[in-house]
Amino acid sequence: MSAILTDRQAEELNKAIVAYLGVIGAPNSAAAFRDEAKVPASFDDTTRKKYEGLLEKKWTSVVRLQKKVLELEARNASLQQELDSTTPTSLLRKNQDPTSWLPRAPARHTLQGHREAVTCVAFHPVFSQVASGSVDTAIKVWDWELGELERTLKGHTKPVLDVDFGGPRGGTLLASCSSDLTIKLWDPSDEYKNIRTLPGHDHSVSAVRFIPSGAAGAPSSGNLLVSASRDMTLRVWDVTTGYCVKTIRGHAEWVRDVTPSFDGRWLLSAGNDRTARLWDANTGECKCTFLGHEHFIECVAIAPPVAYAKLASLAGLKKVPPLSSSAEFIATGSRDKTIKIWDGRGTLIKTLAGHDNWVQGLVFHPGGKYLFSVSDDKTIRCWDLAQEGRCVKTVEDAHGHFVTCIRWAPNMVKDVPVVNGDATNGAATNGLAKKKEEEAAKAGIRCVIATGSVDFSVRVFAA
Repeated sequence: MSAILTDRQAEELNKAIVAYLGVIGAPNSAAAFRDEAKVPASFDDTTRKKYEGLLEKKWTSVVRLQKKVLELEARNASLQQELDSTTPTSLLRKNQDPTSWLPRAPARHTLQGHREAVTCVAFHPVFSQVASGSVDTAIKVWDWELGELERTLKGHTKPVLDVDFGGPRGGTLLASCSSDLTIKLWDPSDEYKNIRTLPGHDHSVSAVRFIPSGAAGAPSSGNLLVSASRDMTLRVWDVTTGYCVKTIRGHAEWVRDVTPSFDGRWLLSAGNDRTARLWDANTGECKCTFLGHEHFIECVAIAPPVAYAKLASLAGLKKVPPLSSSAEFIATGSRDKTIKIWDGRGTLIKTLAGHDNWVQGLVFHPGGKYLFSVSDDKTIRCWDLAQEGRCVKTVEDAHGHFVTCIRWAPNMVKDVPVVNGDATNGAATNGLAKKKEEEAAKAGIRCVIATGSVDFSVRVFAA
């Protein structure tokens, strides 16, 4: 008798084996086994019927349970890793502090419909719409809450490289740019009709962003749009007239990305000359050049004021910059597989290493605690700014191929300004302003991100 089984269990197993041998037509083996295993004579044909199929059922159950155990062990390891990182996202649900939310697999929706790689995504500031652009020349507008395609926009003749929502208050537009050298404006309130095409760049237009209103001396800044191009320039456009109002030169090669500060005062760009540059949006003068990457810079991000406290600590600053000040800290992602965090004067604060391939997209968590990145290594990584920039969460296989872009759903519109700080009170009441800032940010944060990939899909990760 087996030392593992009790007498009763061994007897039941022997009876099941005899029944199985009978079912498969092996009477001689069954008789020999009965004799050697001392199966009692009371185990006749009638009793045997009750044991038929028992061995097969037990066997398949064991295989199924083995698979389940392996799955649970893998899940347990993942949860343990989160706990070790002191970021227990297993506990993060809708009633959890949104400033601590981190994405997790699986995605809520995988949006499929593009016929080529997805290059860019952008959220509508009010409605639950996300737009995506692709190498297939189309722009698709999806409902990210339902996971459904709403419409396809056709007009570009070459790959769409970037999309962005913005424009005058109450007059939201969608801007797109392409390798066909043009920028197009689409009106969401009129069935996304193509209302204007902006020609002017001499090569592919890599990135496009609306410049927020609030820039000093630029009352019409809600109408302004900035674009970055392979022709080595940035251009600023007035979307109401379609005119290019400024051309900014300084980069020595292809400009791959551009982003404005929250108040529209500064523009941050980067590209193949391995530099990032901070420009005064009004004068077009270069305020600062950021040198240090060893390969092309693919993406840039400007830290929101709610992140200043964490970043000032990371930089070793005793005093946190005022929340009304913009472009105090920035981040750059490169083909050298690293992310670099800088202060607004060009000093390198931290290099974040961990990706195994080109870094393609960056976004700061609107809660101010984290920086998210996506890469050709198919992952989303979450870097904790309060833990010296440590990677505390990796979403493995976020897509089946290179991840090309990431955007965060904009904060819900509130009466209290969400990221503009409290400029009127100045530094004297910065503590009060900071508290108001954080409360407003927390109230408006939507825990939703979208990513695009060379696997032709858009994925939505949400709480």
